[in-house]
Amino acid sequence: MGNEQIPQPPTAATPHRPVGRGTSLVGTARRWLLDRVAILWALVTGRPVSLYAASVLRIGYGLLYLIFLLREFPHRAEIWGPDSPWTPALAAQLFDQTGWNSILILSDSRAYFELCYVLAIVTSALFTLGWRTRAMSVLFAIVVTSFHARAIFMTDGGDNLVLLMSLYLVLTACGRRWSLDARRERLRAARAGNTTDPARSVNAQQLRDARITLTTVVHNCAMFVIAAQVCFLYGSAGLYKVQGPTWGGGTALHYALNLELFQPWPALSHLVVEYPMVIAIVGYVTVLLQVAFPFVLFGRLKYPVLAVLLGMHVGIAVLMGLPLFSGAMIVADAVFLPDRFYTFLPHLWRRATRHGTRRPAPGRPAGSGSVPPQSGRPGVPTASDPQHRAAPTLRKDAKLATGLAPDQT
Repeated sequence: MGNEQIPQPPTAATPHRPVGRGTSLVGTARRWLLDRVAILWALVTGRPVSLYAASVLRIGYGLLYLIFLLREFPHRAEIWGPDSPWTPALAAQLFDQTGWNSILILSDSRAYFELCYVLAIVTSALFTLGWRTRAMSVLFAIVVTSFHARAIFMTDGGDNLVLLMSLYLVLTACGRRWSLDARRERLRAARAGNTTDPARSVNAQQLRDARITLTTVVHNCAMFVIAAQVCFLYGSAGLYKVQGPTWGGGTALHYALNLELFQPWPALSHLVVEYPMVIAIVGYVTVLLQVAFPFVLFGRLKYPVLAVLLGMHVGIAVLMGLPLFSGAMIVADAVFLPDRFYTFLPHLWRRATRHGTRRPAPGRPAGSGSVPPQSGRPGVPTASDPQHRAAPTLRKDAKLATGLAPDQT
């Protein structure tokens, strides 16, 4: 009985389905898509990107607005204050239509306006230095928004970009590099030494990890939005120029340089206008770079493009008298430089200064710069002693000390 075979019921044969080429392509595409999603998710949640670039944006825009407020300090009452032709009542009517608001119209008192202006200067300075950056970024955004909305028809277009960037920087971790906050964290870590962190509960650790992940995601998304904003700005400006007949004919810059409104240095503008061929070439290159800018950001070609754009913005600041706009664009371009570029700058600076200090003076031996001066010990004549000239042995020792060979004269 134990050796009998129990008959098994017949099973239906499973039909063989050959894997076609279409199925394999779909599976490969699905795996490729999943891999790219995983890489993107790791990039967004892994670590904060472009921390140095975010710090450069913080320093650049904070310093630009600080200089702007100091520059307009003698005219503050006529632009934003009680003496402005754009009265608070007119500003309130515009706010009802646009939805903007400003802390400057909360009171008509001159003392209140002066207090707000001083606080704006202090906020811009502290934001530039990176002191309590999280809170200062919010206050800086409120300051820029309030001053921009209060006199929207009194300033140029440069503060529009500063306004957008001030709002974006609130969401970034722009105080982790080159700031007083970063210095305080380094000193705190140095004082802590090798002490172990206090034990946390599981819930506290999970809450801390969730906060870090959320901060990283928000920072990375904000940096992506900033880069996209700059790309959209350049691309739309280039496409808009292509549609104009003056840019197509190469005469747009010629007409702009002949406008008295954009002639801070009339003699310099008239000198540049005398070279129409150069002006036409610069106009064509400007349009080409602006249209091609979003497409050259993923290769090394972006470095010469950024260098040319830097020269273009410097020219706009000098020839057309728009320093705030040019400065805002130059700072915005810094978001496309990687962190390794900014970390290399201090090493390059130290190397340049080190080579500069080691350069020997003309007519002086190369090794004499590192030799300490001879001490005036009793009984040992120095190089300034008249008896030193009559002592061949000491002269030989002095040559050895200064790096010269004994047989050199």
